[in-house]
Amino acid sequence: MFLLLCLLKKVEIVIIRIIQERLLRQKVLKALANPARIFYVPYSLAILNFFIWFMVFVVSMVVFLIFTGDIPMSLPLVFLGVLVFFHSILGVYAKQDYQIAQILLSSFQVFRKKIPKRLVS
Repeated sequence: MFLLLCLLKKVEIVIIRIIQERLLRQKVLKALANPARIFYVPYSLAILNFFIWFMVFVVSMVVFLIFTGDIPMSLPLVFLGVLVFFHSILGVYAKQDYQIAQILLSSFQVFRKKIPKRLVS
């Protein structure tokens, strides 16, 4: 009876370890397959989108200030609308392809390193 209880306890421990390993593997795969997102867009693309449109907004404000001497009151709303529009476009593409951020960032790295196209495929 005691041997049977010891054997059952060891089998239970082995089963618990197997379940924990599978759960851990699922968590790792889930983290790789689903990157962090900000309103349905991968984190890196959302930050890049915001940075680009913020810089365009600042430059356009400076240009308006230099040439007209005044900043139009609707300019911030226009750029906010453009930012939301492009963010939604990124969201649509990110919904179709979950790894779009990694694909785009790796292509930017290839252009930066100037690797010949025949080697990149």
